[in-house]
Amino acid sequence: MTIVPWVAVAAATVFALLRTGTPPGDAGIYAAYLTVGVVLPGTLVHRAFRGSRGNLPEDLALGAATGLLVQLAGWALAAATGTQAWLRYWPLLMIGVFLAVPSLRRHWRIAEPRPLPARWHFAACGGVLLVLLWAAASWTSVPLPPADTVYYPDLMYHLALVHEMTRSMPFQVPQLAGETLRYHYLSDADMASAGMITGIAPATVLLRLWVVPVGAIGLLVVAALTRELTGKWWAGPLAGAVATVGVPLTLGGRVEAYGGSALAFNSPSQTYVVPLLALLVAIAADLVRGHRLGPAWFLVPPLALACAGSKASALPPLVAGLLAGVLAAPRRLPRIGAFTALVVAAMLGGMRLFAGGGAGTLGVQPLSLLRWIEPYADSLGQWDGVAPNGFLPPGVRGLDSGARWFVAWVVVWWLLMQAPRLLGVAGLGARGLRRDPAAWLLGGMTVAGTAAAWLLWHPSASQLYFFLGAAPFGAVLTTWLLADRARRWWVPVGGLLAGAGWQIWAPRVDPPVPTWWWRDWTWPLELPVLRALGLVAAAVVLSLALRRRIRPAVTALSAAVLGASLAAAVVGSGGVVRRDAYGPERPQPPTSRLLTAEEMAAALWLDEHAGADDVVATNVHCTPMNRAKPCDARAFWVAGLGGRRTLVESWAYSDAAVSANGVDGLKYVLQPPPDPVLFELNERVFAGADPVDVRTLHDAYGVRWLLADSRATEVSPRLAQLAALRLTSGPVTIYELR
Repeated sequence: MTIVPWVAVAAATVFALLRTGTPPGDAGIYAAYLTVGVVLPGTLVHRAFRGSRGNLPEDLALGAATGLLVQLAGWALAAATGTQAWLRYWPLLMIGVFLAVPSLRRHWRIAEPRPLPARWHFAACGGVLLVLLWAAASWTSVPLPPADTVYYPDLMYHLALVHEMTRSMPFQVPQLAGETLRYHYLSDADMASAGMITGIAPATVLLRLWVVPVGAIGLLVVAALTRELTGKWWAGPLAGAVATVGVPLTLGGRVEAYGGSALAFNSPSQTYVVPLLALLVAIAADLVRGHRLGPAWFLVPPLALACAGSKASALPPLVAGLLAGVLAAPRRLPRIGAFTALVVAAMLGGMRLFAGGGAGTLGVQPLSLLRWIEPYADSLGQWDGVAPNGFLPPGVRGLDSGARWFVAWVVVWWLLMQAPRLLGVAGLGARGLRRDPAAWLLGGMTVAGTAAAWLLWHPSASQLYFFLGAAPFGAVLTTWLLADRARRWWVPVGGLLAGAGWQIWAPRVDPPVPTWWWRDWTWPLELPVLRALGLVAAAVVLSLALRRRIRPAVTALSAAVLGASLAAAVVGSGGVVRRDAYGPERPQPPTSRLLTAEEMAAALWLDEHAGADDVVATNVHCTPMNRAKPCDARAFWVAGLGGRRTLVESWAYSDAAVSANGVDGLKYVLQPPPDPVLFELNERVFAGADPVDVRTLHDAYGVRWLLADSRATEVSPRLAQLAALRLTSGPVTIYELR
């Protein structure tokens, strides 16, 4: 009976993949790789270090997260020694060790079974289906190449990094050959490992096969953590779903609070860190509760370093949570202090190994997150600019009392809409949570992540990732509050249904048109909250009248915000599917940013025919391609789809460009190239085809290929006299320099 929901999830996943153009063979091969290459060795290693949970689903979930770490170790060893061809045997080596060593063979089975109820399996599979729905909402608008489409720039940036991770250390910036890469690229390394082991195209791994398994692993690890903390089977799947795909409340308002799902299709690094950080938090929760870690201590340093290399913002909230755990359990200071020291060491090591110019741009500016919240951004914040411009955002300074109250209300509104992640912090006053150091660990993480988001500044609001990294554990704490308060099954179930129903059918309140005046925003933000608070007050009064106790009202409120969060995720994903579905019957509209199938096909041809370490020169730099001054330097598709390092493609995410944010009033994506002399040489080759310039590219910079796109700039016909013409595909011509 328990196998039925898992078969249904597998069938739904295959259907969604095939429906969005994934090659059937690739789906089967990737499933085999995930099973044998990640889940199986990871489960064996996890059982060896932390023991079995007594049931197969949680063992496999925690093992899969451990398997991601084991795979990273194999990839790092291969990249450091240039033995990538042997990487496919790394999982077999790990499995062989557990077969050959007698003392390790016991980890192939569960010695003391403690099976989960069948209801857990159905509930957990429901959460995984939500992850699938979330991913499919993106698949419908992100076709596999080649196709006429507009890719979000970060996807092509990560695709280029996936190709780069197949090479040997030291790594270079794929779009600026020769520049040292400093970026949290371990999610790309995981995808590169999958591609090298299976032979599946990196674009298929990134855009289809990778994200659902990683998101599902994160959900199931959070579920295992929550069941351990609460002791209730139903709390795990609920917390896992809210922690991964849950989004802020809207309650009838049309404006969504900035900071959505903890999983991000356009940010693989954020998605990848969820299962790794959840596993590390599970170990930390055992520690602060007084359990002996034993061999699990050896997992802490590499796991923490993997978190730092996946997302630089992952570990600081955990450090704050550990310090909060010390306050709740001061007698465990030595062990918690040792754990914290290991995490801090990994965080500092990660900054040295992975952090680049973007991390250095992070600064202090309280309330800077307002710049990205629509009611403020469209009114008081219209002229805040692209740089900090002071200790507080310019739109906040020098306001009259009415405008100051509006700013305060926007902050309060954001906090209320994030109730699924934040309500549990208020529950630390409850007796059950107050006495448990693990609750203080989760609460400290949540408060620290939220505070960092509101105190720090980044030109692209990357300070929000501190919150998104900690938000899943805030959802766990809210679910824990619900489990601690629940006494009758019908109260939490009723709350979940009521919250979901209100989220879906609440009367809609539209924002003003136009939206430039702050006073016009007050009522559209207040009315949905006032209606919801009225319902909460009615629930409290009813509870006091019937039971003379406030516990049922707290239970119902906790359940309602969790149910509303899941309902918002389902409605949002469904809306994306309906609105942006891609296919022949609904092609994407023409746009100057459109990348054509002919251009993609040319880049893919280059990936097939160029040498692994060949360097490509191109005249594609901007998006739209014909935009020159200022150039939005985020056209990453030549390195992404072409799979080769480019001499100068796009530089928006380079250390130099990000560090120059605000110079001449321009955001970092519009800054000029970091090496103007090299850029001018590159441009002269395509515009003038001077033999000396062409020879300089080849001899001095090792350029082997030229990819010329007539949509970007004029291309000299004399190039055909200086280089071998290898391919013409629409506006793209590829030449080989010999």
